[in-house]
Amino acid sequence: MTVLICAVTIVGVLCLIDLLLTLGAIRRLREHTMIIGRIRLSGYPVASVSALRDGASPQQFRAVTTDGIEVAGPSGLSVVAFFSTTCPVCPERVPAFADYVRNRHGKRDEALAVVIGDADGPPSYLDDLAEVAQVCTEADGGPIGLAFAVQAFPAFFVLDAEGAMLTSSYDPAELPMPAAV
Repeated sequence: MTVLICAVTIVGVLCLIDLLLTLGAIRRLREHTMIIGRIRLSGYPVASVSALRDGASPQQFRAVTTDGIEVAGPSGLSVVAFFSTTCPVCPERVPAFADYVRNRHGKRDEALAVVIGDADGPPSYLDDLAEVAQVCTEADGGPIGLAFAVQAFPAFFVLDAEGAMLTSSYDPAELPMPAAV
């Protein structure tokens, strides 16, 4: 009987310790949620998509698409997207980017998707991108990524007719749609 009382007491103490640790973790998560909420409401960017600011012009670049067509920019492009083969979020953003390009103007030759990563094989979403945009692949630190000073992935840019950056975002759903004419 004494052994049973000791076992129940030990299990009870362990459960109490577990409960206290869980309550502490919940309190800490609430604090972090409030901090993140304040940062988002302040408008302060947590991390920038690019070292370039809105209104700046990316450097000129030349590249060859996966179709073998030479692309020069940034003038002539209206939407540029960067995806990385090591980015876990990138495959999730491909359909949203495709919808954005289709809904924005539907012109494949004015949209460029750049896939950055190793040449271990193309990512599964390469064909989906090729339906709506010209696609280029390059290694990290390639000419297009350097021209746009990309700092994180995925990265989406909207450019004006001269190639100056109008806006950038991590999510194509946050990019502006053109005004109806």
